[in-house]
Amino acid sequence: MASQEIEALSGVLARLPGLGPRSARRAVLWLVKNREQALPALLEALDAVSETLVECETCGNVDTSNPCGICADPRRDVKSLCVVEDVADVWALDRARLFQGRYHVLGGRLSALDGVAPEDLNIATLLDRVSGGEVDEVVLAMNATLEGQTTAHYLAERLEVHNVRITQLAHGLPVGGELDYLDEGTLAQALRARRPVG
Repeated sequence: MASQEIEALSGVLARLPGLGPRSARRAVLWLVKNREQALPALLEALDAVSETLVECETCGNVDTSNPCGICADPRRDVKSLCVVEDVADVWALDRARLFQGRYHVLGGRLSALDGVAPEDLNIATLLDRVSGGEVDEVVLAMNATLEGQTTAHYLAERLEVHNVRITQLAHGLPVGGELDYLDEGTLAQALRARRPVG
């Protein structure tokens, strides 16, 4: 049996996304075995992030500066704005380095079942940013879920009064995906979004 403190650490780590109880115990065992080097570095990194982490007032991203590094980057295209549900979506899209514009984080998605209404999301600031006249295109990068698509539809309706081009990420077949392994929703979306060859 592990001590109460080690069990508490395992319990905290198990609550992290992607880690269950077994993975958390393995992480704790690794930390204990490598405590001379690993623990001080981990504690220092957690302390530094804890002291400096802020939410960007412009886009809603999480960074150590306000405005965040993306909003402050003069090389970014200010005319193109990509709207996402969560900070993790910003990080995933930006890691791919395919979008050179700026982002806007809604902080969730509309969901009647979960009681998430438009006023619960960062929609008012999005409309303010677009009404400023600097943005030419708004890319709606919502997840391909019912709630995500409902949110995208709602935003498209709210944005159509502004003089901006509204686009949405394509959904369908993943690169390297085999038809036999795809769900019906993905196949249906791929068929609806088909385009001419050549």
